[in-house]
Amino acid sequence: MGLDLTLFMADWEQLSAIPVENRVQALDDTTWSPELDDEYLRYGPAGGWLWPPDRGAAWCAEYNFFTTTGAYSPHARAGNAWADIRLLVDARVREAMDTLLVGLIWDADPADDPALTGGGGFPPSTGRGLPHVLLVCPPEAVPGKARAWQQVEPQLEKLREPFVAECEGWAGRPDTSEDFTALLREWGDVTTEAAHRGWGLVGLP
Repeated sequence: MGLDLTLFMADWEQLSAIPVENRVQALDDTTWSPELDDEYLRYGPAGGWLWPPDRGAAWCAEYNFFTTTGAYSPHARAGNAWADIRLLVDARVREAMDTLLVGLIWDADPADDPALTGGGGFPPSTGRGLPHVLLVCPPEAVPGKARAWQQVEPQLEKLREPFVAECEGWAGRPDTSEDFTALLREWGDVTTEAAHRGWGLVGLP
């Protein structure tokens, strides 16, 4: 079985008040309830934000991607595709895409991935016996990603030709340019909402 990705948007101030070793469990506990589980079983996984029952007091929310089944692999494949085509893309678009995707689904140097160290707020992925994280994007990094998305969105059509040339039909890459850009749009929506709230992002397996 492959790795899953569960993405959370969280108020860092409240998250920081929780002991580091308990933060992963706190995210799971806060966004899960029997009522939401029953709804999931009846209607299947709905895309978009999933809020705790008491939304007014909520300090985090879970995002279910419309374009994936919850697996991490589509995000990894999209990151691989960006690595393949980025040098074929106009420099301004490349810079904005790098800003948007770095630390989320792509890293210029995988050794710099904040999830490896827990991003300063979670146990590192190498910590034995502790739950680890797939991605950590603190709130101070989110506005830059949202601004980058505003630059990228009108230029998405410019990614089609390099994608077709370098990625289409290759294993480990999105099936089509449309699949690639659809997932990018979701990350754009996620970062825009998190920036609006001043919250950060956490991805759990």
